Amino acid sequence: MPKLKITLARGLAGEKEVHRKVAHALGLRKTNQTVLREDSPQIQGMVYAVRHLLKVEKVA
Repeated sequence: MPKLKITLARGLAGEKEVHRKVAHALGLRKTNQTVLREDSPQIQGMVYAVRHLLKVEKVA
């Protein structure tokens, strides 16, 4: 299954609590922190919820 390289491009200060919780669930806590996650419908839904904060790339 392909992976997604997910980077927190903007900080979480001033964001809604639910957006902070989604970012933390993805493993993102600090600005410019990057994680690799499997490309699944669950992860895609989480990314969609906070897409304005993230930079996402597909990795082979």
